[in-house]
Amino acid sequence: MPQHPLNQPFGPFALTRTLAWLRLCAIAGQSMAVMVCSWWMHIDIPTLSLLLGIDLLAVFAVFAAWRISQPWPVREWETVCHIVADTLVLGYLLYFTGGARNPFVTLLLVPIALSAAALSGRAILAVAATAGAAYFVLLRWYVPLPMNELTLNDHGFSLHVAGMGVNFGITAVLLGFFINRLATAVRTQQQEVQRVRERALRDEGIMAIATQAAGAAHELNTPLSTMRTLLPELRREHASDATLDEDLALLEGQVERCRTILREMVAFGKAQLSQESERVTLATFIHGCLKRFQLLRPEAELELHVPPQLDQLVLRTPPGLRHALLNLLNNAVDASALRDSNSVTLEVRRDGTWLDWIVRDRGPGFAPTGARTILGESGKQSGLGIGLALAEATAERLAGELITRNTEYGAEMCLRLPLSTVSEGA
Repeated sequence: MPQHPLNQPFGPFALTRTLAWLRLCAIAGQSMAVMVCSWWMHIDIPTLSLLLGIDLLAVFAVFAAWRISQPWPVREWETVCHIVADTLVLGYLLYFTGGARNPFVTLLLVPIALSAAALSGRAILAVAATAGAAYFVLLRWYVPLPMNELTLNDHGFSLHVAGMGVNFGITAVLLGFFINRLATAVRTQQQEVQRVRERALRDEGIMAIATQAAGAAHELNTPLSTMRTLLPELRREHASDATLDEDLALLEGQVERCRTILREMVAFGKAQLSQESERVTLATFIHGCLKRFQLLRPEAELELHVPPQLDQLVLRTPPGLRHALLNLLNNAVDASALRDSNSVTLEVRRDGTWLDWIVRDRGPGFAPTGARTILGESGKQSGLGIGLALAEATAERLAGELITRNTEYGAEMCLRLPLSTVSEGA
């Protein structure tokens, strides 16, 4: 079922919704103006005719409020019809209160200004033609305002000036508010376009790396299988050489480790394609991550902080979360090594509806410029520059965020994810 584009700051639906609010303000303001002129200033205006026009506008306001609450989209011609209805009612009220001589006649320009920000050129011409026709009619046909003791001395000039002042204030507020809203919407849209462009460039780079990794995994399988076949034979042939046998055993273990990594890459790719989440407790998930991390970085000294009440939290871990966490831990070890340290800290905590994975290192911290990580660039001599980029991409895919900051002892990276995405029954 089609939905209203509520995220669009300007458009037919947004303008129709804005007109609904302005219509309520107009009903209140017009009712107050009629009562002030008729009861307080004792001007002999056709009160019943004016109240009838205001009542018609109120009925239309109820219909408009019902219309914008419906699921089907608001078309541009509907918005134009709403503007025409408002213009006709305003023209009707101006007809009984002096026509074009009424200082509030310039309010006919407000729908044109609003339409220019939200509708097409053809619709703007239709609105402008309606307002122009109403103004032309009010120039020739209208009911003059009657004089009384307050306006008889200057032939109503003081009343006209007062009306111009009120009209100026109303127009200034409306134009100031909506022009500011338009400028804010344009700035927000530009920022969003910039973020989308940066995200697209990053995802394109990640896709290129993933493609190369898939090709490399396929090509590496053959030489690894060959080495896996030859190494046991070499060990049998040189069984008498203890030193060489130890080296060959080490190589055999490294080859088997490479094969395990390739199998995990293939399994991860299949999991990504199937989009099936793994359901485990938090304690089991962390244990698996740390076991893999210790194999990758046996020299690391990891300090773990997990509240006991979170151990049995059931996670619905999507593909990529484990690799994102391992990337952050691996980066933290590399950063700590720059200051001759192997210490890293992993803290998991719950913050309301969020689950925070915080990794701290003992390194020099991030650059003071605050520049974001660029895919393919790294401040480490042995780094590829994709660890943080991959972790950030995973965070965005899971409706979370990656927050980086410097601490007193090094850097801190917080992978912040909503519990509704990663937790079972959250």
